[in-house]
Amino acid sequence: MTLTQRFDSYRAWRDDVNLLVGRLQDWLVECDLLDSQTEQRLRRIQARLAEDKLVVAFVAEFSRGKSELINALFFADRGGRLLPSSAGRTTMCPTEISWDKKQPPHIALLPIETRAEGASIADLRQVPEAWQRFAFGDITSADSLAEGLGRVGEVKQVPSDAAQALGFAVGDGSDGTLVIDAEGQVEIPRWRHAQINFPHPLLAEGLVVLDTPGLNAIGAEPELTLSLLPSAHAVLFILAADTGVTQTDLSVWRDHVGNGPGRLVVLNKIDGLWDGLRPVFEIEDEIERQVASCAGILDVPPASVFAVSAQKGLVAKISGDDELLDKSRLPHLEDALSEQLLPAKREIVSRSTAAEARAIAGDVRRLLETRSAALGAQAEELSGLRGKNTGVVDRMVEKAKTEKETYERGLREYYAVRSVFSQLSDTLFSHLGMETLRNHARRTRDAMRQARFTPQLVNAMGELFGAAGESLDASERTIAEILEMITAMRARFGRAYGVELDPPPTFSLKPRRKQLDNLEKTFRRQFSGFLSLLTRDKRTLTQQFFETVASEVRKTFDQSNRDTEHWLRTLMAPLENQVREMQRQLKHRLDNVRRIHEATDSLEESIDELSQAQTQLNDQLDRLGKLEAGLDVVLQPPGKNSLRAAA
Repeated sequence: MTLTQRFDSYRAWRDDVNLLVGRLQDWLVECDLLDSQTEQRLRRIQARLAEDKLVVAFVAEFSRGKSELINALFFADRGGRLLPSSAGRTTMCPTEISWDKKQPPHIALLPIETRAEGASIADLRQVPEAWQRFAFGDITSADSLAEGLGRVGEVKQVPSDAAQALGFAVGDGSDGTLVIDAEGQVEIPRWRHAQINFPHPLLAEGLVVLDTPGLNAIGAEPELTLSLLPSAHAVLFILAADTGVTQTDLSVWRDHVGNGPGRLVVLNKIDGLWDGLRPVFEIEDEIERQVASCAGILDVPPASVFAVSAQKGLVAKISGDDELLDKSRLPHLEDALSEQLLPAKREIVSRSTAAEARAIAGDVRRLLETRSAALGAQAEELSGLRGKNTGVVDRMVEKAKTEKETYERGLREYYAVRSVFSQLSDTLFSHLGMETLRNHARRTRDAMRQARFTPQLVNAMGELFGAAGESLDASERTIAEILEMITAMRARFGRAYGVELDPPPTFSLKPRRKQLDNLEKTFRRQFSGFLSLLTRDKRTLTQQFFETVASEVRKTFDQSNRDTEHWLRTLMAPLENQVREMQRQLKHRLDNVRRIHEATDSLEESIDELSQAQTQLNDQLDRLGKLEAGLDVVLQPPGKNSLRAAA
């Protein structure tokens, strides 16, 4: 299955999930079972599906054929190059390529001078006026596209001290540093970041391509290595067959990419070995030797290194030359991406969306089963009154009143526990409070500005990580306390009222804690670099790292707050629904008993009403069962029948 076909399959599966969630919501509305909390949960699922993205990042030093590889993998169907690709540097700033149909086709560029302001790229995304936007005009015109996209390669000349003040390393060029010319000028990128909004089928389905510049630009933009690259679902590290692994390649790999899940190495430009003089087997042997050498230097399995010719692959796709395409080896890389990336992404989305929808369906089923049991008990009780005297009816009235009093005592206990739950929830959110985090960040910024030596800078930032980590640890302890209380509460409730409730869903902020720890490790590796402190202005470096780190920590806490809020809602929703249902059934029973007490001829009428309600309830349970079966189909591993096929 090709990469495009795999994307189509993934989109179809995602549509299946969304379709089923919509069916579940419509059915809940139809049956008057959709409460506000369940509606919020369903909206969360639908929003996650609508915003689902698949980020593939490309990292390389310049002249490795990175832009050409992107063209060959994703945009060959346009009959030409989408991204500029020529000798030398064509991408001077990090470039994101995606499609938002709400916006016209355009390129948005962030001026390099914004680095001096200290704001992170994430923060500036929320400031439209900080970006310069250029419309593409005619997107079918190659010239119009070339003019717009060529802007990502624009440069400018500035004095060396100005370049260092913006965070660029200046040196002799051997280690990725910028070189001062005879006039004391340094060539730097004109733009700090680029966002390309372009209509394309793969982009419309959620693909986001991140094209990054070489070592000097990567090192000068901490957000790349602290945020953008770690959050990518796949990172392709590109080497050139004619150079192998150079020292700067190795620096980029060790300091900014690293071995791990979703990392693939591409040995590009193997067509340079096609000299037409040697037999094919010799060329193949040489390619395999280079693959083994690169794998050994980078400490990755040889199977993770893909030798390709992006340029020949692009030409082959455009011209329809299958023989050349096979010779370019590009299909092998496409197979790896399609077989590893999208199935893994589908598994993640399946766990976080379809599984939650099934949990909602399970909560509704238990509610309907509680209702069914109550109706059955009422029908049996009323049927036992046939032919009985008024004394029996009187005793039933007294029994119903006693049960009402017992229920009200239990309700008061429930509200007391609910109050404790609210207090613990407030404590939990106080640990995760953004204002407390902002205070820690202000103190860290002040300490870093006053620091004169590297250890002081690192220690100051370490205090921010320490404070943030302690907040997450304290939150984890409160979460455990809440979980213990709710588990006991559900058990008591179930025993007291004969209601079967599943154990509460578990929850932990340990993944966020690990995320914070990984951020700290990456920060220490980047910030403590000897080259950075020697060749860059300390104030600028401090400001850049601080703003990026603070932004990432805020993002972690924001995600923690959202996840926690969602979990707390799912904790109480089943109990609250059961309490409301028991209240509803008790009222219905009391009304029936009063009617029978006042007029014995209403007995058969009440029994008939209960029978009709039970029939309707059985129909609802049957329909819910079909929806749950549909969810089972959606949750099957990739390759199984889709929901539409099973319907």
